[in-house]
Formats: sequence, C-alpha cells, structure tokens
Amino acid sequence: MKKLVAATILTLALTGTPGIAQNSTVSGEVRKIDESAGKITLKHGPIKSLGMDEGMTMVFRVKDPAMLKQVKVGDKVNFEAERASAGITVTKMQKGK
Repeated sequence: MKKLVAATILTLALTGTPGIAQNSTVSGEVRKIDESAGKITLKHGPIKSLGMDEGMTMVFRVKDPAMLKQVKVGDKVNFEAERASAGITVTKMQKGK
C-alpha cells in the first residue's frame, strides 16, 4: 500500500494534478479590450503552465471583468491564466513595469 501511495504522489508531482491551477506569471502587452464580451487580447511570452512554449497574440476571457477597467491598449501587464470550462482565462492581472 505504501508503494502505491508513493507512486501516486510521484506521478502527480511529475504530471500535475488535474483541476489544480499551475499558475505562473507571464509578461504581456494589451492589444485589445472587449469589455462587453469580458475578453482581452494579449501579446505574450510562453505560458509554460499551459503547455505554450512560444509567445503569441491571443484572446483570453477574464475571470473578473473589473480587470479590464484597470488597463488600456498598449499597457504592459503581468498575468496568470488557467484552463477553464469556458476557455483559457486570465485569473490575475496587474500593470507591468
């Protein structure tokens, strides 16, 4: 039984636990804001926690629409994103330097 528990823990540590966010901060630049749809377009670097090894420009949903009022097109931001049932969603965002 101890070997089974140890093997399970090791497997989860190596592959990640489904349903648990593996957040890491990503740098990006705001390209477009769509407040009515609750979406933001960001040009960003790799998002390793989501298996994205290259940067790109893409549209994200936002967890809290109030985030969209804190930034404007052209702002540098640092953000965290996770996979959700509605798609990849920005869960945290703040202006970068």
